[in-house]
Amino acid sequence: MQDLIKAMKALSDETRLRILNVLLERECCVCEVMQALDISQSRASRNLGILQEAGFLRTRRDRVWIVYFVDWQATNRYAINLARLLRDSPASSEVLAQDKERLKQAIRIGQGCRQTP
Repeated sequence: MQDLIKAMKALSDETRLRILNVLLERECCVCEVMQALDISQSRASRNLGILQEAGFLRTRRDRVWIVYFVDWQATNRYAINLARLLRDSPASSEVLAQDKERLKQAIRIGQGCRQTP
């Protein structure tokens, strides 16, 4: 029951739904999520951490970047099923469509996503 509650709480926030929607398209580092959603680094990092803690995401290192991706092998089966539901749902939201459009232009920048002045 706790896994279900954790997964549902994680998806009860619009930003986290938007992040998961973007990560269903492709794996991203924090700076790519920032660009796709047009949000700050702290907001992106905080919400990625919540999704990871709830069992939706895993990370791997790619040179200087930490890359987030949907964990289809997660032990939280509720998280997997909810991610599948979002993936298979038609994107009827203009916001989600805009995020995906911006994702096409998102690039990995700086040293591990630190923006240079």
